[in-house]
Amino acid sequence: MKKKQRGLAGALCLALLLSACGAPAEEAGPSETPRPTAAAKGEEEAGFALPCYPAGGFHPVTGSNRLNLTLAPLIYQRLFFVDRSFQAVNELCESYVVSEDGLVWTFWLAPAEFSDGTPLTAREVAGSLNSARESERYAGRLGGIKNVVAEGETVVVTLNQPNGALPVLLDIPILKEGETADRPLGSGPYILTEDEQGLALEARPGAEVPLERIPLRPVGAGDDLVYAFDAREISLVDTDLTGTNVLGYSGRLETTDYPTTTLLYLGCNLRSGPCRETGVRQAVGLALDREVMEGRILAGHGSATPLMVHPASPGYEPALAKEWDQDMGRAEALLTEAGWILDEEGALVRGRGEQLELRLVVNQDNTFKAALAEETASSLRELGIQVTVERLAWEEFTAALEKGDFDLYLGETALTPDFDLSALLGERGSLNYGGFADEETWEQMRICQAAQGEERVTTTVNLCAGIAELAPVIPLCFKNGSLLTQWGQVSGVLPTQRDVFAGLENWRIF
Repeated sequence: MKKKQRGLAGALCLALLLSACGAPAEEAGPSETPRPTAAAKGEEEAGFALPCYPAGGFHPVTGSNRLNLTLAPLIYQRLFFVDRSFQAVNELCESYVVSEDGLVWTFWLAPAEFSDGTPLTAREVAGSLNSARESERYAGRLGGIKNVVAEGETVVVTLNQPNGALPVLLDIPILKEGETADRPLGSGPYILTEDEQGLALEARPGAEVPLERIPLRPVGAGDDLVYAFDAREISLVDTDLTGTNVLGYSGRLETTDYPTTTLLYLGCNLRSGPCRETGVRQAVGLALDREVMEGRILAGHGSATPLMVHPASPGYEPALAKEWDQDMGRAEALLTEAGWILDEEGALVRGRGEQLELRLVVNQDNTFKAALAEETASSLRELGIQVTVERLAWEEFTAALEKGDFDLYLGETALTPDFDLSALLGERGSLNYGGFADEETWEQMRICQAAQGEERVTTTVNLCAGIAELAPVIPLCFKNGSLLTQWGQVSGVLPTQRDVFAGLENWRIF
C-alpha cells in the first residue's frame, strides 16, 4: 500500500477508535473557508487562550500537573533546549568545556535577567539543577550527576560516570533562588500574572512574542479540557493520541505531531521458552511490518524503526535499519537453520513434533497496544509460529513481567533524550524483565554513553547493530506527541517533545 493510502486508512482507524471515548477529531485538510486575517490587537489577544489547572500549582520542577508544566517554557529558560532531532541547543549556556576524563563539565552562562530585573547568576542555575535532582520529575534523568556547584560565574557539574550527551539532559527550568512559592520567577519571555480578569501570561518588555497577553483558562478534569477546546475557549492542547484512555476532541482542529523518545517494543524472555534462541528472536523482528503498525494502527502518530534509536537522531543509520526491517525470506531461513520446518498443517515443528509456540502478553487497557499485539501475532503466524495473545489488566500484566511469565510482551518506555538503554538492557535494569546479560553489549553501552560529537554517532550505530544482532528487545516504533490547535488560528508551529512553544517568535496568531 502506498504511504498516502496508509495515512488515509490510519486516519479513518483513529477516528473509529476515538469514537469509543468521545467525538472524533476532524482531520485537518483543504477548506473552502479562507483563513482569517489578523484581528485588531485587543480581539487578537482575547481570541487566543491556553488552559491551566491552578489547583495543581505552577512550580516547574516540583509541580506535576501536565497542563501547567506545558506552560513552563514560556516562563522559564534552560541551559539548553532539545530540538526535534534530540540535539542540545544553547539557551542560557553560552559555552562549556569537558574534562579529559569526561566527568567534569564547566558551563559559562549567557547574560540574562529574571522577570524582576535581577541578574541570573550561576548560583540560581546550580540551585535549580540541584532541586531538580531531588525532585520526582527529574531525579531519574539526573541520577548520573554526582554534584552541581557554582564556581564564580560558572556552573560545574560532576558526573559519576562519563556521559557525552549530558547537555540534552539539562533542559531543566531555571528559577530564581529562594523562591518557594508555586509560582517562582523565571527569565523566559512571559510572566505569570493574576488580576481581576484572572490568570494570564504577560510578555516581558522587548520579548519577541506574537502576543502581549495570553489569557489562561482554568479547567478541571479531562472532560473539562475537551469541552473547553471544543467550545474554542482554549486554543491549544498537547496530547498523546495513542495513549490509554485518550480523550476525544471534536470541531475544526489542526494536528501537528512531534517526535518523542517513547519507544514501543517487544520484550523477549531469554530465560525460558523458544525466545532463548537468538535465531527465533531475530526471525520475530524480521517478520514484522512496522510501516503497517505505524501507519494503520497508530494512524501515522509514530516513527517506525527496527533500531533502538529514533530515526530523527544523528545516530540512526538507514542502511542498518534496512538490514533489520521486514524480510520474511530471511526470517524463514533463520528458522530453517535452527531446525524448524513446516508440517502439513503449516505449523513450524522440529525433532519429535515440538511446535514453535509463543505467548505474547499485552496490557488490555490500551486499545492501540492490543491492536499492535494482534498485528504482531498475525505476522508471526504467516511464518508458521503459533502465537497466543493474552490481554491482561495492568496489575496482571506487570505481575507477568516480574515473574517472567511470557515469551514476548508488548512494552512502552520513555527513554531519556540521550537514548540511555540501561533500564531496558542493563545488568540491574528496572525494565530488564527478559533477563538479558551480555558483557560485550554492556561495554558497548558504556562506550557509547561516554562518547561525544561524531564519536557518539559512530558508537550509537555500533551499539544498535549489536543489539539488533542479539535481539533481546525488538523495537517497533517511537511514538509521536500531538499538538492540537483550533483550525486557522495559528501557523508556524514546530513543537518539540518538551517544548510545544519552540520557535514561538515565528508563530502567527490570527
